[in-house]
Amino acid sequence: MKLTCIGAAHEVTGSCHLLEACGKHILIDCGMEQGPDLYENQELSVAPGEIDFILLTHAHIDHSGNIPLLCKHGFKGDIVTTFATADLCSIMLRDSAHIQVSEAQWRNRKARRSGEALYEPLYDMQDADAAVNLLAPCDYDQKITLCEGIEVRFNDIGHLLGSASIEVWVTEGEVSKKIVFSGDVGNTDQPILKDPKPVKEADYVVIESTYGDRTHGDERPDYVKEFTRILRETFDRGGNVVIPSFAVGRTQELLYFIREIKEKNLLPEYPGFEVYVDSPLAIEATSVFNKNVRSCFDKEALALIEQGINPLVFPGLKTTITSEESKLINFDEKPKVILSASGMCEAGRIRHHLKHNLWRPECTVCFVGYQAVGTLGRKLIEGAGSVKLFGENITVNAKIEVLNGISGHADMNGLIRWLEGFETELERVIVVHGEDTVTDSFASLVEDKIGCPAFAPYSGGCVDLAANQIISEGVKMPKKAVEKPARSRAQAAFERVVAAAKRLLEVVYKNEGLANKELAKFESQIQNLADKWDR
Repeated sequence: MKLTCIGAAHEVTGSCHLLEACGKHILIDCGMEQGPDLYENQELSVAPGEIDFILLTHAHIDHSGNIPLLCKHGFKGDIVTTFATADLCSIMLRDSAHIQVSEAQWRNRKARRSGEALYEPLYDMQDADAAVNLLAPCDYDQKITLCEGIEVRFNDIGHLLGSASIEVWVTEGEVSKKIVFSGDVGNTDQPILKDPKPVKEADYVVIESTYGDRTHGDERPDYVKEFTRILRETFDRGGNVVIPSFAVGRTQELLYFIREIKEKNLLPEYPGFEVYVDSPLAIEATSVFNKNVRSCFDKEALALIEQGINPLVFPGLKTTITSEESKLINFDEKPKVILSASGMCEAGRIRHHLKHNLWRPECTVCFVGYQAVGTLGRKLIEGAGSVKLFGENITVNAKIEVLNGISGHADMNGLIRWLEGFETELERVIVVHGEDTVTDSFASLVEDKIGCPAFAPYSGGCVDLAANQIISEGVKMPKKAVEKPARSRAQAAFERVVAAAKRLLEVVYKNEGLANKELAKFESQIQNLADKWDR
């Protein structure tokens, strides 16, 4: 009876844990790493075909995105999750496969021209379809027998539509233990979704720590008031409000707020302002939200439904599916709101909207969710003066706003409150899914506040659950140690290019006063050089 942490160990993404008990191999989540990857993950100790079940906390790709890869290599077991998560995975895993294949096609066009080896996508649509076909949905609060000796139950954790903490009861011989996996703990008092449901009993808790070192603020912000201010100030300048927004969850919350702004006529000077949802995935996800109203919506959202009001629809809402429709948004000069994915600006259509709006001082880019270290979104909120998009340096003249508190994650205090909901004495808390130093600091906080042992494993960290003994704290193998020689050579080469560019600028100044004909020739040569290398 042991638990091994494979992914999201001293990292924020890529959640994956292996439970071995009663002769079975069970994965809790199987997520894709997104953004910076600090440490090498250890390999699973079993082949995909030997995994019996996957228990999936929610549909976000950093928890579900590698399931099609497992299917590609032989996984055929049940993927047990909630009905809403199954609905979201049916679109999100296929969307992920589309991205993998599209990226491979783009890379291979370049590879063929340069004679390099072709790139194989992680998985394709067939693998995603195979994963979707293995989904075995269940209701919240329904206790399920997986096999002899193992029972599970999913509880609403309030992070995303269908998200859950998972209770797992394991009995081997005369030894019984209960492990609770938090998944991503939701924030309280958020629109649409219910607050996280407490769990009362456990021996072990595996808990995320995304916001394990910070709070959302002592007072809950008035989101509608603050968002109204941002819209008014931007529209008064004649600009657009561009919102990098996660297609599933965050987009629907913002639609909820905008509907309220319009319903209460809080912007009477701009009554017909338009809102573009420029994300096919977000559009499909919104339909899944509407499908799962009864099981997932909170009392306030349900009250609107009972009045015949769809809380996610309002006048002026426009959706764009095709890339041609997306491009036309930026040719419309009327001030507007543009909601587009991805939420951290690392990929997707949002990068095109940033290219067209970041350089305009009348516009606003409004961030409404967590921005991981190293992402374009993080650079913008930390004050970057310029960023590179599609090979072009874009000056940041737009106003950068952050709506603090709009997060689907509980903050440090919320995580502690959820842990304090356990009425039994915990044997150990295992801290995962947080930035490198945050996992350790939050583990220390848990020991101080909860009074039980806690530790933050690196990948491969393993606990004997029957004996409550740490078998291994995992392997701390930084990615940079693997990549250092190549990166060092690349950095040196780049520095030589920068030095050459500085010399060229010196030469330009030395030629001040040259005849116009010669200067025109010189300019043409520089422009040709720039065109050749501006990729």
